[in-house]
Amino acid sequence: MKFTKMHGAGNDYIYVNCFEEKVIHPEEVSRFVSDRHFGIGGDGLVLIKPSVRADFEMAMYNADGSQGEMCGNAIRCVGKYVYDRGMTDKMQISIDTLAGIKYLDLTLENGKVSVVKVNMGAPCLDAEKVPVIADTKQVINEPIEVEGRTYHMTAVSMGNPHCVIFMEEDVRKLNLEAIGPVFENHPRFPRRINTEFVNVLDDSTLRMRVWERGSGETLACGTGTCATAVAAVLNGKSKNEVTVQLIGGELQIAWAGGDAPVYMTGPAMTVFDGEIELPEGIC
Repeated sequence: MKFTKMHGAGNDYIYVNCFEEKVIHPEEVSRFVSDRHFGIGGDGLVLIKPSVRADFEMAMYNADGSQGEMCGNAIRCVGKYVYDRGMTDKMQISIDTLAGIKYLDLTLENGKVSVVKVNMGAPCLDAEKVPVIADTKQVINEPIEVEGRTYHMTAVSMGNPHCVIFMEEDVRKLNLEAIGPVFENHPRFPRRINTEFVNVLDDSTLRMRVWERGSGETLACGTGTCATAVAAVLNGKSKNEVTVQLIGGELQIAWAGGDAPVYMTGPAMTVFDGEIELPEGIC
């Protein structure tokens, strides 16, 4: 199987061009190629496919083989992949995902895509649709008890579910390997949850670490960064345009509020191309 490894702010995936390759068992393939010791190494698998509704379709799978609805960092890399390889000459393209069609604006440097702006769509705050179990229609700054400690969460869906936790203590010192899985599998989240732990540095700068459902801690999460910016506005902690600092880099997020779409701007990088022999039975 031919592949390309790419990353957006350190959130790395294995990309397969399904115009040329056939992946029959993507769940098993994702688990195999994501392994950083015995596979290629990455946060998951992304398949680039033909679409009847948009320019291209993106199907993404987490490192544990579960399918995700959307990934903001991955979709930027898909934009770079299809343009850099001559699959399109458009500077504005549409990508179909399980979270709906997303629209990308490409920025070039020396003829290659370097930065991508994505219209991520409007955030969903409806607790039933996130989903999160709650007595209220929306979950904004609501207490949640995890291992005997009370946190305050804001629940946002950006096509996939997010729980945003603002903290006074430095999130860089959190033992995320311990607390992340407990949030992910908390009974209040029927489909598990992506959790963002956030420091407010000023009204236009946030610092974030993320525990991704099905992948663990990643260096960045595009949808999570969008959810964090939305939560910061809803809680009166930031302006409508913010820079979010992640372990893997920075993303710029803008949201005008209400039903307005969230715009995410950030880098997309190709690491290397390769070919891997898959174990028999999982190709």
